[in-house]
Amino acid sequence: MKKHNFSAGPCILPQDVFKEASQSVLDFNESGLSILEISHRSKDFVDVMDEARSLVLELLQLEGKGYKVLFLQGGASTQFLMTAYNLLENSAGYLNTGTWSTKAIKEAGLFGSINEVASSKDQNFNYIPKGYEISKDLDYFHCTSNNTIFGTQMKAFPTISVPMVCDMSSDIFSRQIDFLQFDLIYAGAQKNLGPAGTTLVVVKEDILGKVSRQIPSMLDYQVHIGKSSMFNTPPAFAVYTSMLTLRWLKAQGGIKAIEELNEKKAQLLYSEIDVNPLFKGFAVEEDRSIMNATFSLINEDLKETFDAMWKEAGINGLNGHRSVGGYRASMYNALTIDSVAVLVDVMSDLERKA
Repeated sequence: MKKHNFSAGPCILPQDVFKEASQSVLDFNESGLSILEISHRSKDFVDVMDEARSLVLELLQLEGKGYKVLFLQGGASTQFLMTAYNLLENSAGYLNTGTWSTKAIKEAGLFGSINEVASSKDQNFNYIPKGYEISKDLDYFHCTSNNTIFGTQMKAFPTISVPMVCDMSSDIFSRQIDFLQFDLIYAGAQKNLGPAGTTLVVVKEDILGKVSRQIPSMLDYQVHIGKSSMFNTPPAFAVYTSMLTLRWLKAQGGIKAIEELNEKKAQLLYSEIDVNPLFKGFAVEEDRSIMNATFSLINEDLKETFDAMWKEAGINGLNGHRSVGGYRASMYNALTIDSVAVLVDVMSDLERKA
């Protein structure tokens, strides 16, 4: 039975990517070797890394703009400290919109003074703060574009005079943004890009090399740039699969085309949440994420019935995070609108039966 995967991560990937990646595990480029065993110094893999980095810049429209692309390891969690290690000299500003920005604040606090410019903790992070001020004296400003746990998403970003760093782990490549406004973007691959194991970093090179501290080599962006993301053995399969996903995205028409599809999926689900009297959304309407829809039953007595219904329909990964409860439908790029329609049908059926 076909599964409709709404899991928050690791991600759903396009079927074409699964097929090509699985074939390359057996025989990569008709070399007689697996992608899992070829040398990362071989021309075959160097070509993979080069194409992956090039596609990132092309899709984000950052070609020739002074940005470097890195495929690193350690997940976005390592970037919480790596950004501070490389950029924080005195103080930095952080927008606190959920679990991941809270963790980023904690790690950055090891390296300097942290100014929490605004927070939505007072409402369990169900909205994005607005109207906050960012000092010109900060080394950088950090924000999280999308919050998987709480289902909120930044629809606009502040215009500031200091470097802007953004954790885009759960909505990278999902919507059109002026990416030139960011000086550093990082994203764990396991949402919209590829399998867990690699982390994308896109950094404007001229913001680096300005802190006085000595940075360990493995945590120094300049070291990784100098070695073309191969200072140490890279996660070859994760990078390769990410490259395939980037190829797929380009073939779909790029970010513009995928955003149109993502908006349709989100509209379909949120419309049902809003009209169905058995459900209520968690995030405030203006800040709702197109990637992660959070909602709950108004009458918890229906939970057992609803859970049985969506599981019977082949839906996977719908349970909400313990911080919020209820349900969370993650609609990453590769999820089809047909899968969303199945969930909506189940919700409608529950209303008819209740």
